[in-house]
Amino acid sequence: MIVIIAAVAENNALGKDNKLLWHLSDDLKRFKALTLDGYILMGRKTFESLPGILPRRKHIVITRNPNFSVEGVEAANSIQEAIKHVPTDKDVFVIGGGEIYAQSLEIADKIELTRVHHTFDGDTFFPELDKSQWELTYSEFHPKDEKHQFDFTFETYLRIKT
Repeated sequence: MIVIIAAVAENNALGKDNKLLWHLSDDLKRFKALTLDGYILMGRKTFESLPGILPRRKHIVITRNPNFSVEGVEAANSIQEAIKHVPTDKDVFVIGGGEIYAQSLEIADKIELTRVHHTFDGDTFFPELDKSQWELTYSEFHPKDEKHQFDFTFETYLRIKT
């Protein structure tokens, strides 16, 4: 299964200057719980924004740079090539950035979205979802609190089979 996982603002902003626009502890915990022991697929800029190799996850980086080489990271030059690195019995989690999300939306089976209920000035955006192709199957609202500066909702979408 190909799963897109993202946290997006009301205006679909993902980040700015290769950084997240918010810090939501519960969102980071959910990301870890969903991706642990799995395969995470991302663009090079997203990889470079990480604090390092995320433990207990296989990293696959899509890059146009043929000389890209990082120990413990598989490199690929397309989403299709990247997916070939994943065993057929394993899920792959697409974790960004904006271009990679847009390219993978056509082939994804599921979307795990954290909707941050605020608008932000971003330079990277999540693609607009075509509601005729996706069914919201789960939604859990979280009000802002002492650990979370913004209201947010965890949402799960499944591709509508035609």
